[in-house]
Amino acid sequence: MRPILLLVAASLFAQEVTFKVESKLVIVNVSVKGKDGKPLTTLKKEDIEIYEDGVKQDLAVFELEQLSNQVLAPVAATPSAPVTLEERVERVPAGQAVTTAAATPTVRHQDKRLVALFFDFSNMPQADQLRAKDAAVDFISKQMTASDLVSIMAYGNRFDVLEDFTADRDRLLSRLQKMATGEGAGLADVAATSADEGDDSGTFVADDTEFNVFNTDRKLSALEDATKKLAAYPEKKALIYFASGLTLTGLENQSQLRATVNSAVRANVAFYPVDARGLTAESPVGDASTASGRGTGSLTGSTQSQRQSSRTGSQDTLYTLASDTGGKAVVDSNDLALGIREAQEDITSYYILGYYSKNSAEDGKFRKLQVKLVGKELQSSAKLDFRNGYYASKVFAKFTSSDKERQLEEALTLGDPVSELPLALEVDYFRVARDRYLVPISVKIPGSVLVLAKKGGKQSTDFDFIGQVRDGANGRLVGGVRDNIPVKLNDTDASQLEHRHLQYDAGLTLPPGKYNLKFLARENQTGKMGTFETNFVVPDLTASKELRLSSVILSSQKEDVKAAVGSADNDKRALANHPLIQNGQKTVPSITRVFRKDQTLYVYFEVYDPAADATSKTPSLSAQVELLQGARKSFSSMPARQEKMTPNRPGVTSFSFQMPLAKMAAGQYTAQVNVIDEAGKRFAFPRSAIVVLP
Repeated sequence: MRPILLLVAASLFAQEVTFKVESKLVIVNVSVKGKDGKPLTTLKKEDIEIYEDGVKQDLAVFELEQLSNQVLAPVAATPSAPVTLEERVERVPAGQAVTTAAATPTVRHQDKRLVALFFDFSNMPQADQLRAKDAAVDFISKQMTASDLVSIMAYGNRFDVLEDFTADRDRLLSRLQKMATGEGAGLADVAATSADEGDDSGTFVADDTEFNVFNTDRKLSALEDATKKLAAYPEKKALIYFASGLTLTGLENQSQLRATVNSAVRANVAFYPVDARGLTAESPVGDASTASGRGTGSLTGSTQSQRQSSRTGSQDTLYTLASDTGGKAVVDSNDLALGIREAQEDITSYYILGYYSKNSAEDGKFRKLQVKLVGKELQSSAKLDFRNGYYASKVFAKFTSSDKERQLEEALTLGDPVSELPLALEVDYFRVARDRYLVPISVKIPGSVLVLAKKGGKQSTDFDFIGQVRDGANGRLVGGVRDNIPVKLNDTDASQLEHRHLQYDAGLTLPPGKYNLKFLARENQTGKMGTFETNFVVPDLTASKELRLSSVILSSQKEDVKAAVGSADNDKRALANHPLIQNGQKTVPSITRVFRKDQTLYVYFEVYDPAADATSKTPSLSAQVELLQGARKSFSSMPARQEKMTPNRPGVTSFSFQMPLAKMAAGQYTAQVNVIDEAGKRFAFPRSAIVVLP
């Protein structure tokens, strides 16, 4: 909710004062059904009351939407002639305030069911694209009703609205036929393209491929962007999301997932995800689209189990999007049009209620909604269906210093994540004592989202960083970081900021255990904030019988410690013993694991408590780094041996590698570290996925 803005204009020569009020309207769609399950369409404004956080609100909008389920006569799937008539729909841009100039805002699509078809081509194989498109064609040509208006959206490397809401089936079919298949080869292979001049449909994209290559934030951001565009319509909206599953990268994407869901709830949008892969049956050894497996996995069933678990995991997110927004997910079905029909059946006649909230605070907190019928007869004979609340908006303008501090503290506890400032985060661990581990936290922010202010000969801004670490078992706060970091750039560096990034590093010392980290960054020039939440584990290596390793750090740069953006620990002794600092140079972790051919790949890790050789009484360790493409070895470093312990750190020895990437072909690789403790007869082979760009 936006607070009421009061502007006073007074003439020096007259006593008349003019007041202008701006506010955003809260829209709530309410379905009312009788005991027979049929919609009740005879209610009046006096029959309904709406409450926000227990406070009764004054209804400014009361509209009945009566929808028909009469299916239109079938039409040819291919239009007989090009469609030249363009339907223009008046829309209010997302984020623009609705004024109180009119007593009641106009309902733009009276008695219409709004269905948006969203095609996620970013990771959809061509066969799935064809199935999804055929399902849409089948629905439009044979199953549309007189009340349906359909919009077509697509996401490959950016989000586009291909067709706005229209009932013109020939126009819709023509647009579907023009959709090229085979596009959207994947986020890891194709960099994001900028939007055409004058088109803001792609401006939400967080950054290029490097920033998002290993997570699904961009897909969820595209869905969020779609809900914001649909928020201009007060009616119920159904978004049919055609995708080949949607897999979260661990817990990295939870903040963006919740932000997308909350945006959909605010916009009265229900997600109806459809798994375009349909019902599949695979042999235990897989099909011809994947390389043959090795070992006994195909015989024991472990290979098939892993594939099934991966498929189920990619469907879990679809179920989450549906259940949290009031929609339904369609998976393991070859009738992909079923998802659209589910939306048709769910959206029956309903009422549009609107009010201007009496709570003008823009605190980002959850506002609970309650709708009641007036009269015992209606209360006993009717059933209501409506959203249970929404999250208020958050603004930064004219905050005092105490307001800003409170905003940071509250943002960490709010259930509504903030995704205005995209973040990538990595948590690592290094043992510094038998029961204590240094946990470095690295945060990456794309330079393309930063806004700089000109001050003197520099362009500058500043950031607030705050993070809280809680015990995963009982939620107890066990540590945190808090920093304010100024950023000052000369004109040359500022001009290159679009293609660079800002990286912040902090560190905590924790005992072994399971933890939850919630991290917040705020850019103080515009007030943009971003949150990142993840669970992580600090293993108890002392109790492990395996070869004891730290996190494996992959990096493309080393920098002087004095040039670091920020550090949560400025103690000189602590910095001297920091695992990632050698000779005054700090190894900067590559969070996104994306490298260019003109860079050098640095690899660093530590081995703890290696066994001592019976003769020399010293450790005997060897290590090697390999880059693999599938089953083929593309590069292998020279083997390194270590027979000495690290000074001032008992029981610790370390390995450092550096490998120029100039001769590597661009593409995706698996970086594998082979570590052998010859005296202890133990070994480890940790792996990480990386990408090499031209």
